[in-house]
Amino acid sequence: MSLYNSIEVSASGLSAQRLAMDVIANNIANANTTRTPEGGTFKRQLIVFGQKLEAPASDTLNPTDQTTSQAGVEALGIVSDPTPDRLVYDPQHPDADANGYVHYPNIEVVKEMVDMMAASRAYEANVTAIQEARTMNSSALSILKA
Repeated sequence: MSLYNSIEVSASGLSAQRLAMDVIANNIANANTTRTPEGGTFKRQLIVFGQKLEAPASDTLNPTDQTTSQAGVEALGIVSDPTPDRLVYDPQHPDADANGYVHYPNIEVVKEMVDMMAASRAYEANVTAIQEARTMNSSALSILKA
């Protein structure tokens, strides 16, 4: 592992958590959206993360070794939450169905805020990891100079 691999792994975490916070903010902004341009109610979005793998390194000592190693996290995609809409009886609402119910998004603002706090803390943890890796790298270089 090179000196910068830990920084690259944490940087991928920063990008992933930033995307997660953007998706959560979009969910909160659309918590009461009953009509979208595509038609129907807004659907809560979830982000799917996966392990990002390094490409096999060309090792001159052992060229047959094609193992990959962990290299961070990546967003595999954004999917719609399959849970059903929240129904509210309001026959006067312009988007009410034939029975008088309005379909609201399946978004709980409190849950979204908890998810936002978790993403924010993960982001902060990755920033701290980058700062510590830089400090360790600087210390190692200063040892070499002495």
